[in-house]
Amino acid sequence: MKVVFTRYARLELQNAIAFYELELPGLGRQFKEEVKKAISRIIAYPQAWSIERGEVRKCLLHRFPYKIMYSVEKDHILIIAIAHQHRMPHYWVDRKET
Repeated sequence: MKVVFTRYARLELQNAIAFYELELPGLGRQFKEEVKKAISRIIAYPQAWSIERGEVRKCLLHRFPYKIMYSVEKDHILIIAIAHQHRMPHYWVDRKET
């Protein structure tokens, strides 16, 4: 299944990678790999994760305090946010654009 990121989700991913890379060289790459693994799990089992709000589901990352907020659309998975678990919990709710 195809995966589509919203513009903001892609920016959040890039910012988190850059932040972790500044903290410790190589950690940003590890974060990116963890996100890729989580997205692979979402693709394989899109309905497996709990619903956060409405039709939006959350997939928690294993090693980092982030969650992937996504919805299952007819022909793709829409990644709405790459959200830190401890910051402004529902900031992403009004996102509609891709």
